[in-house]
Amino acid sequence: MSAVEPQPIGRFGIRQDKRLGELLLENGLLTKQELDLALEEQKRQRRPLGQVLLSQGLVDEKALAGVLSLHFNVPQVDFARTRVEKDALALIPESYAREHTILPMRLNKDELEVATVDPGDLALFAELKVLTRKRIKPVLGVRSDIDQAITQSYKLRTGVDRHVRSFEETFQPASVTRRLAEVKQDAPVVQIVDLIIAQGAEERASDIHIEPQQDHLRVRFRIDGVLHDATRLPATLAAPISSRVKLLANLDIVDRRHSQDGQIQTTVDGRPLDIRVGTIETIWGEKVVLRLLERSRSILRLDTLGFSPGALDIFRGLIKSPYGMILVTGPTGSGKTTTLYAALNELNSVAQNIMTIEDPVEYTFEGVNQIQINRLAGITFANGLRAILRQDPDAILVGEIRDKETAEISVQSALTGHFVLSSLHATDAVGAIYRFLEMGIESFMVTSAVSGVLAQRLVRRICPECASAYEPAPEELDFYHSVGGHGVAFERGTGCAACAHTGFRGRIGVFEVLRMSDAIKRLLVRDSPPEALRQRAITEGMTTLRSSGLAKIDEGLTTIAEVMRSVHLSEDMDA
Repeated sequence: MSAVEPQPIGRFGIRQDKRLGELLLENGLLTKQELDLALEEQKRQRRPLGQVLLSQGLVDEKALAGVLSLHFNVPQVDFARTRVEKDALALIPESYAREHTILPMRLNKDELEVATVDPGDLALFAELKVLTRKRIKPVLGVRSDIDQAITQSYKLRTGVDRHVRSFEETFQPASVTRRLAEVKQDAPVVQIVDLIIAQGAEERASDIHIEPQQDHLRVRFRIDGVLHDATRLPATLAAPISSRVKLLANLDIVDRRHSQDGQIQTTVDGRPLDIRVGTIETIWGEKVVLRLLERSRSILRLDTLGFSPGALDIFRGLIKSPYGMILVTGPTGSGKTTTLYAALNELNSVAQNIMTIEDPVEYTFEGVNQIQINRLAGITFANGLRAILRQDPDAILVGEIRDKETAEISVQSALTGHFVLSSLHATDAVGAIYRFLEMGIESFMVTSAVSGVLAQRLVRRICPECASAYEPAPEELDFYHSVGGHGVAFERGTGCAACAHTGFRGRIGVFEVLRMSDAIKRLLVRDSPPEALRQRAITEGMTTLRSSGLAKIDEGLTTIAEVMRSVHLSEDMDA
């Protein structure tokens, strides 16, 4: 398409001295004869020229959109790289959007950006202004793209809204008995909960948050570690939805004062799904969190988690020991369970009796004897571990060390010829060792039992479909250079349909592996400060979390901002 020089702009950006037909001729999209025939047909049909040209097959809709963008001086929207905001969607019903082939894109204070096929339809914009009480900023879209985007964007709202209307038609302030009736299988609230879970699973959400607010019920999905708005529902649905979820999880639906935990087993599109449920009362009602665990998901291999070759060799060497303890540490949601399972998967063989004690068993795999904590039955980490020791185990996975008793039994197990894997909450590898000391375990016991510590975080991967070069913000560059970065080219995702317009798709691990060397053992027994151990580990070749994150940036796998967000370490830590 040839370039068209900028022309004087009139109201709503329309070029005053260039007609659409002239621009089509200038860009070689029509002949003079074709334009004359189309103009005659336009007079007869009383339709916009663009619609006439499309109906007669004289121009391609994408080429026409390019010229319309020039004609009206409005930008074209690329739906593959533009995220549709939930707050904007909430302002315009789907039926209205379909009728007028428009899509609300984003809301910026009092201005609503709307994709349309006809930026010159001033009557429509005036109507939208009344409907939404916002100023309308048109952007141009291709009809087929807008239709597809409407279907995709309103997908969750369409199903939910239908059942919400049905619910509101029959809703009355209710007693507990009435709420019990509302959660029968054919009730609208049942369908709403099913739709929310199905959509969460489809969007790869790890958690679904259902949160009562003062005047509405907010639903959010955690995708790749970050929460995103999914939909908003009437506040009157808060109690029925929590009742439905609690019924599925075999919880007490009458008791709203105490927090409760439960589990749901279901299927979504034929895939078995385990859902961990947690409830807690807030000032606006009962908040519910659903943790989605796909049972059919295969166990990942260690070499797919994001280890550098050197760190992977060290960690594999540690887990091949026939005895001793390996600790995996990091905050909640940092991928510790995935790493522990991948390690067990490498050890799993017919010659090994591998046993686990977990809370809960998140994924099952053949050849490993897995036990789940059951406090009602008296099965805790401590007494479960004692029972495992009577089962002639070779390797033991303790899901998490939370107290001194479990720590002591784990250490004794490692000292009596068993290989023990476990997780612990600490900020870094050295911090995990000192966490043991804080629990009351003697330093000489720790040095004798612990072979090594793996600390980890998860950072979001840049989406490969929309990755592009960018200039980081000054504070990002300051961080990057402060941890030893020397790169000059950086990438980030601009957002596309493949990554739900976040710029990220999937996550990758950032690791540091500490080996309990003789020198580190001596420092620990002498009550040396954590920084002394850290510096010694770095001297011996430990790659810190920050340095590991730096490598992921330089490889183009993640962004500086993502490492800054995910890797929380003290300022005095050496990079």
